[in-house]
Amino acid sequence: MAVDLSMQVLIVDDYKTMLRIVRNLLKQLGFDNVDEATDGASALAKMRSKQYGLVISDWNMEPMTGYELLKEVRADEQLKTTPFIMVTAESKTDNVIAAKKAGVNNYIVKPFNAETLKTKLKAVLGEF
Repeated sequence: MAVDLSMQVLIVDDYKTMLRIVRNLLKQLGFDNVDEATDGASALAKMRSKQYGLVISDWNMEPMTGYELLKEVRADEQLKTTPFIMVTAESKTDNVIAAKKAGVNNYIVKPFNAETLKTKLKAVLGEF
C-alpha cells in the first residue's frame, strides 16, 4: 500500500533551524501537511487534538524530552499506534535501546539528509 503523502506529519524540536530543515526535507519528499511543536508537552497536546500519520521528534528537549513524549504516546490508547521516529545528535547505544523498548519505530542520527530520511520513512511507512 502506498503512503498517503497528504497525511499530517508532526515534527517536534526545540531548535527552530532543525524544524525548518526537517520541514524542507519532508517537502522534498512530497509531504506538505507538516505541523511543528517546540517541546514534548505541546506536541502531546497537538496529538490529542488532531490525527497525525507520523511524528518525528528530537530526543533532547526541555521540559519534556522526545523520549518522555514517546512513552506518553505509547501509553495513550488513542495515540499508541502513531508511527514515531526519534532524531538525536547522540548515537548512544543505551538511548537507542531505551527508545526501542519504549516503542520507537525508527531512529535518525543528526546530521542527516533527504536520502537518509527517506530510507527511515520507508522502513516505517512503506514505499512512497
